[in-house]
Amino acid sequence: MITDPIADMLTRIRNAQNARKEVVRVPHSKQKLAILKVLEASEFVGKIEENTSEKFPILEVSLKKGGAFQFNRVSKPGRRVYVKSTEIKPVLNGLGIAVIGGDQKGAALGPDRLGDAPHATIHGFAGLDRRRDDA
Repeated sequence: MITDPIADMLTRIRNAQNARKEVVRVPHSKQKLAILKVLEASEFVGKIEENTSEKFPILEVSLKKGGAFQFNRVSKPGRRVYVKSTEIKPVLNGLGIAVIGGDQKGAALGPDRLGDAPHATIHGFAGLDRRRDDA
């Protein structure tokens, strides 16, 4: 039994990236899908496909070539971290993203500074083309 499914998903993606795999398969959940959609919109991962033809639904995530990035899980099941939306700092001066939990869905930290409990911060070379204009 997995006690932290989000950390398991992030570890599977990290290991597949290090092994230079093109696709990684993770068990399906609504929360994982929401986090993966944020990563896809931020161009950290490629296309996400839901495979429901098997007994247990699977999410197939295509990884980008040469996109080295790092995950940092902030809030964990044994240690929840809650912050006010005004206390959330930009990740790597705007080069990374923070995946924030709240209202039952993942949201990327943007100019409107949404926030409740950070699920993870993601940063790396895949995000270098998204530099802020004021930096």
